[in-house]
Amino acid sequence: LEEIDETIYDQTFDINVKGVFFTIQSLLPLLNDNGSIILNGSIAAHVGMPNSNVYAASKAAVISFAKTLSAETIKRGIRINTLSPGPINTPLYQPEKMGMAQEAVGLMAQGILARTPMNRFGSPDEVAKLAVFLASDDSSFIIGEEIIIDGGMITM
Repeated sequence: LEEIDETIYDQTFDINVKGVFFTIQSLLPLLNDNGSIILNGSIAAHVGMPNSNVYAASKAAVISFAKTLSAETIKRGIRINTLSPGPINTPLYQPEKMGMAQEAVGLMAQGILARTPMNRFGSPDEVAKLAVFLASDDSSFIIGEEIIIDGGMITM
């Protein structure tokens, strides 16, 4: 908490909140009726993880946008939903990306797996398939929702 300054706070909210809002605002005149918008949330909005307070709050705002903006876009049949991933096997978990030693990253991964009932990280393909579903007509009755894809991490 002490290490967060106003610049970091503003950058995080500018990207994750302001960026989402004004992108949607600019996109709407170009989007066909009955379209789908998928926002990127995070399970961080639901769990109290150390050192994630500003990020978590920004993702909670994004999740709220899906609900509130859907009430405005539904008249055109435009659905807005949020996809909130948990632990996904991405390059983020590489030591050089995290600025941590390999051993520290390994310990962190073990801690994450211990809290994940499926005992594995999700794959980017699993997230992509969920996004394709949310973008498709197969999800035409889903609006303003957050779909969590985390191997049961926050619900079990």
